Amino acid sequence: MSSVHPPQEVAAAQLARSLGAITAMVEGVSDEDAQVRHDADRWSLTEILGHLLDEEREDFRARIKLLLDDPCAEWPAIDPEGWVDERGHRDRPLQELLRLFQDERQRSLSWLRALDDPDWHSEKHHPQGALRAGDLLLAWVAHDLAHLSQIARWHGGRASTTLEPFQDDYAY
Repeated sequence: MSSVHPPQEVAAAQLARSLGAITAMVEGVSDEDAQVRHDADRWSLTEILGHLLDEEREDFRARIKLLLDDPCAEWPAIDPEGWVDERGHRDRPLQELLRLFQDERQRSLSWLRALDDPDWHSEKHHPQGALRAGDLLLAWVAHDLAHLSQIARWHGGRASTTLEPFQDDYAY
């Protein structure tokens, strides 16, 4: 029989694993390579990492904290996709973005692990309907996993470009 863990412990464990995976997939990539968009409508690796940093600082942890502390408090406006261009993430050094993201994630993990019996059912009315703190917690975990997939696709595009004229259809 498995033991039941509080949601913040489960989420913190997954977010820590995601941090390790993101770090492993970003280390060793040059700044020049990291700025490449393999498709015009997809982000570069630096843009993905800058977005993750913004979300870590200004969205998930901040909004969950507000929801747990005061569900009626107004949330600051965010523009995660707009910030990527506005903040020039594509042109920033990759290792700097990685270090900043790692630092913010460690703050988030410490904060989550220090929570003492939070009310994950605390909710706020949102344009998309009622939103509970636990919904945001799960969205945070899912957001990381979605961007890990995006980082993997970026690496696939990089490998295809680097290894031209070869084809990758054998493995699929």
